[in-house]
Amino acid sequence: MEWLWLGFIGFIVVLLALDLGVIHRKAHAIPVRKALLWSGGWVGLALLFTLFIYFGYERHWFGMDVPDAEPDGWAAATAFLTGYVVEKSLSVDNLCVIALIFGYLGIPAAHQHRVLFWGILAALVMRGLMILVGSLLIERFHWILYVFGVLLIAAAVRMLVERHDSRPKGQALVRFVRRLFPVTDQLVGQKFLVRIDGRLMLTPLALALVAVESADLLFAADSIPAIFAITEDRFLVFTSNVFALLGLRSLYFALAHLIDRFHYLNRALAAILAVIGLKLLLKDVLHGIPGLTYYVLAAIALLLAAGIGASLVRPKPRRERVEETTGKSLKPETATRV
Repeated sequence: MEWLWLGFIGFIVVLLALDLGVIHRKAHAIPVRKALLWSGGWVGLALLFTLFIYFGYERHWFGMDVPDAEPDGWAAATAFLTGYVVEKSLSVDNLCVIALIFGYLGIPAAHQHRVLFWGILAALVMRGLMILVGSLLIERFHWILYVFGVLLIAAAVRMLVERHDSRPKGQALVRFVRRLFPVTDQLVGQKFLVRIDGRLMLTPLALALVAVESADLLFAADSIPAIFAITEDRFLVFTSNVFALLGLRSLYFALAHLIDRFHYLNRALAAILAVIGLKLLLKDVLHGIPGLTYYVLAAIALLLAAGIGASLVRPKPRRERVEETTGKSLKPETATRV
């Protein structure tokens, strides 16, 4: 399994190097059509990896037969795909927060891709460490899964009762960073740090990166317990998180100006967290049900479809959308300083 981990991490490093170093080397705004194509490409890559998971666990490639691994190819592939769908769904809620951060700090569309790239790179490292710590805790204190279940249900309740706030998460952290470090008033190209009159200063791009990372940390507190409710296999947990995060940038540029229209999606995500939380709390009772992961995947798909469908059938009034957040803060092309 060590070679499998090294090979996968090396594969991701190559993809990230091609992304920023070759394909998106120059700062530019990504059109919606191009973003949709990239989103489809990342989803297709995740589906191809699902096939690799199936054959790998089915035929025990690279030692994919360790005691804590999934028992067969179908179970492993379903667990990976379910985890990917859950992580991808929860990341949609994060997109709105990211759009608000860019609008609050006045980050233009041409520079948003760079912030998202480095933000997601840091998020990959951070989530990898969280997954390692979580798996070690589960191995030593298996009862912690019940704690994860309670946290997920609490997160679902919080998501249902809290109103959408036009002030982005991470605003307090941004103010704290401003007190600690000098910050330039204007952007300086794609730089995060600049030296002016011999003084090292942060740019608004660096503040955006800090805010995006703090927001992702909050969302990871919900998503990491959710994925452990689906499978305790470290490789499946990590890879599903990685593929969900890799497609987040292109998904942002494809949907950021439309995400506020799917106002019932938040309730669907809350229901998904509640279902997964209940699965953890009742794991001893539900353990004997054959194909339980398939039922969970079907329930998640139905809830997502219901949330999207309800939003399309009953759209939010325009006045209410404007009161909650301005169109400018949700459109990458027209972000303005607040």
